[in-house]
Amino acid sequence: MRRSLISLTALAVALAGCNMAPKYIRPEAAAPAAWPQGAAYAPAEAGEAGMPWRTLFADPRLQAVIETALANNQNLAASLANVASARAQYHVERSYQLPTIAAGADASAVRGLKSSVGDTQSYSANAGFSAFELDLFGRLKNQSREQLETYLATESGYRSARLTLVANAATAYVTLAADRDLLAIAEQTRASGQRSVDLTQSLFKAGLAAAGDVASARTVLEQANSDVASQTTLVAQDRNALELLVGAPVADAQLPTSMAQLETGIGQVPAGLSSQVLLQRPDVVEAEHELQATYAQIGAARAAFFPQISLTSALGLASTALASLFTGDAFSASGTASASLPLLGGANKGNLEYARAQREYYLASYRGTVQSAFRDVADALARRGTITDQRGAQERLVAAARKSYNLADAQYRAGTDTFINALVAQRSLYAYQQTRVATVLADLTNRVAVYSAIGADESLGEGARPFD
Repeated sequence: MRRSLISLTALAVALAGCNMAPKYIRPEAAAPAAWPQGAAYAPAEAGEAGMPWRTLFADPRLQAVIETALANNQNLAASLANVASARAQYHVERSYQLPTIAAGADASAVRGLKSSVGDTQSYSANAGFSAFELDLFGRLKNQSREQLETYLATESGYRSARLTLVANAATAYVTLAADRDLLAIAEQTRASGQRSVDLTQSLFKAGLAAAGDVASARTVLEQANSDVASQTTLVAQDRNALELLVGAPVADAQLPTSMAQLETGIGQVPAGLSSQVLLQRPDVVEAEHELQATYAQIGAARAAFFPQISLTSALGLASTALASLFTGDAFSASGTASASLPLLGGANKGNLEYARAQREYYLASYRGTVQSAFRDVADALARRGTITDQRGAQERLVAAARKSYNLADAQYRAGTDTFINALVAQRSLYAYQQTRVATVLADLTNRVAVYSAIGADESLGEGARPFD
């Protein structure tokens, strides 16, 4: 029997390298090798792409908000639990490749009820493994590999969730600053509108202005009143959205006062020359691990067509007396081997067809993820390439509108021009100031978008392993 066990073990070792899974080769790039060029894009700059978020967001208040979000966000906590679950499933699947050894002991006593039947006792102890499968064709190995790739995909998904949370928290923070700026502009316009109404009413009472001028002046005032109410609501809602992302209340001292103070604390992320950096983006890495898992799935499905061999063995001691249980005569050993091979029916063919279809699905998904990532970066770079010119034009537009309004208002007060010209100039200035805020907001959120689109932030892997 010992020779049989040795022979089976040698056979298992000889065939241990047998693997039915197809060899994985990374698919060819599904996106151009370099970033787009043209009128909308700034010249490409050499250098390493990506940036750690703590370097990008230098503003200490924003850093504190993001740190709290990474620690407290409940969606991120759920993603972390998914990583732990996937890792546990991998450990379970991996354990099937090793024998499970169990030990037990038993004692019994029978007392005779008739004089012809004497009392009997028996004692036994044993250890061994039951139905341990020899993984000759890699079925268990590939099932374990599939769970490993699933775990790695989930871990990459967690990194992707951290990247998204950092970007979303920064965007919400900047949006709150923009809405506070718009609220300040609305309050300034309301004060200016109130002065215009007071002046026009005084001139009307003196017979120097028409009733229509008073009504027209009130349009700017009431529009500003409406905007103040609307922006007050938006500021409150922006804070609620930020606190939901953060997972905790945000103190007033940590809130942005204006985009002007915040702008210097948000940098520009380099994009580099090559789009190969996208292969490091967490969602792309996740998609590739999902694809690799299907290769192992195919290997396990192929191996199911071959015999499954299992071993059961036990080493034990048995005796009718406890004192002699551990003597040489009480030793016993047993071993059995069994094999099964499907001949007709079963789900093996369907499982193999399903595994192959899954590979095609995740191959297309991987390529699509790379293409979407390339577009994200290209769109963000197109915005970056033109935003500076747009901001410069918008600043000059606001300056010209303010000068036009000051002149028109002064001429109206001096009685040398009509009120309608001053009113039009005031409305234009108000609208252009709002547009300038929107343009600055587009610039700051674009900086966040480039960071998120490139996704090359190795610092997001810090503390990403759950429950170690």
